[in-house]
Amino acid sequence: MMQPSELSDISREELIALLVDASRQRDDYKGKLVRSHLERDKLLAIIAKLQRHQFGRRSERLSADQLQLALDDLAQTLAAIEAKDEAEPSSQDAKPDPKPKAPRNNNRGALPEHLPREHRFIEPEEKVCPCCNGALHVIGEDVTEQLDRVPATLKVVAIHRPKYGCRACEGAVVQAPAPERPIPGGMPTEGLLASILIDKYADNLPLYRQAKRFERDGIKLDRQTLCGWIGKVCFLLGPIYDYILGDILGSPVIFADETTVPVLEPGLGRTKTGFFWAYARDERPWRGDRPAAVAYIYEDNRRHENAARHLARFCGTVHCDGYGAYDKGLKKRLGEAASGIQVSGCNVHARRGFYEAHKRTGSPIAEEALRRYAQLYAIEARIRGCPADVRLDVRQEHARPLMDAFHVWLKEQLDRISGGSDLASAIRYCLARWTDLCRFLTDGRLEMDQSTVERTIRPQKLTVKNALFAGSDGGAEHWAMIASIIETCKMCGVEPFAYLKDVLTRITNGHTIARIAELAPWSYMAATVDPADNPGHNAPSTPDILPGIIPVA
Repeated sequence: MMQPSELSDISREELIALLVDASRQRDDYKGKLVRSHLERDKLLAIIAKLQRHQFGRRSERLSADQLQLALDDLAQTLAAIEAKDEAEPSSQDAKPDPKPKAPRNNNRGALPEHLPREHRFIEPEEKVCPCCNGALHVIGEDVTEQLDRVPATLKVVAIHRPKYGCRACEGAVVQAPAPERPIPGGMPTEGLLASILIDKYADNLPLYRQAKRFERDGIKLDRQTLCGWIGKVCFLLGPIYDYILGDILGSPVIFADETTVPVLEPGLGRTKTGFFWAYARDERPWRGDRPAAVAYIYEDNRRHENAARHLARFCGTVHCDGYGAYDKGLKKRLGEAASGIQVSGCNVHARRGFYEAHKRTGSPIAEEALRRYAQLYAIEARIRGCPADVRLDVRQEHARPLMDAFHVWLKEQLDRISGGSDLASAIRYCLARWTDLCRFLTDGRLEMDQSTVERTIRPQKLTVKNALFAGSDGGAEHWAMIASIIETCKMCGVEPFAYLKDVLTRITNGHTIARIAELAPWSYMAATVDPADNPGHNAPSTPDILPGIIPVA
């Protein structure tokens, strides 16, 4: 940098050049400052996620998709700044950055082999040797691949049925019979109907938006037509839905929960509150033989008798929260020794009270309760994917002492705090349901909570945000039916569109109700897939319980 005394000795042109160079360096430093701020914000977002995963209750924790929305925006801004830096010529006199830039993550990997390839060959303009003008021959090539997308297209399937007549007999006319259609007399194919169902119930695209998309392609389809198609398809898929629900309720261990659904009241111009009662099964955490599945039942109320009616023939253990429908509604059966039904409590709901108290007051007692729950869930994470007998042995050895000590500790703390506080309410919630909260210690097939069914409810809440409400009770019933089939496909690793298209084709071609089991989503699972082979469930047969999660006596 020049000293002030030296500025008087330079010319006007040199001074202008210095100012331009200083301005360019200032812009470079400004760009680096912006990038550093963006990287800081990205790190802060990651830290916030980790904090919420440590202390936040499950309903408040950011999902991977929610967090990714924020991180995506930050990454896009960073990429735009880098692209601008690469496009602008750098100053010749600028000093090189002593710290090399980390390589950008462009996700450059081998693209899947099953995708079709379009090969484009780029030849040099001249194929003669620049030295001797001799002919050149191929000695190798460089191949780079890019991922392209062809938007979904509509096509018309024209079915021709030629008529054949006899030249000698005027009345003899032979023609092949017309094929059956999924919608009698209608124009949609099984593929189009499956696409409409997936768009509405899996991708949360309401029918009016689908109608606008058809209109952009030059196809005029009003919403009433689309509604009629869905109603007729629901009639065809009804037996499959009934089979899924019956198969779930025939399992020894299930999960139950309910959620609100806004439903339009015809003629009143306002919505009422309906309910989806969800019943799920997932035996993958303990390597069970039954496939994962979920079924929703729509009810226009939340009365206790609903659970009693739904579970009238169920025998086994039902994971549920503290809602009275599962204890008061089933009170008569729970009191009978031969009823064959018992309740397993949800420790996530029990933990939530301590989280709320810690969030509001910073109570050290609430923080200690959260720490104890963290130890229990660390054990559960290590045994997920192990056989039921292994899970039971580990729980008896490690988790039961923790729960017993937790129980004694809760009673001690209740005597020390104000009985009207939120923390006291959280403790009384646990103590009143302690037998149910400890049920998982007696059976390796059980879970600590009902998160399995809560995860299946989240996609339906997204549909509510996009569609706002169901148009009627019948529409809500159709929603519950199709959502049950689609979510079961997802849980089984079956592609929903291909499944629905094939099922509708087979039903149209006369598949009998006696073979309904062949149309269940899990019947389409790959034969080589093990029930426990999925992300999050492939733990070793004998878990290595880390000493760090077991408190020292």
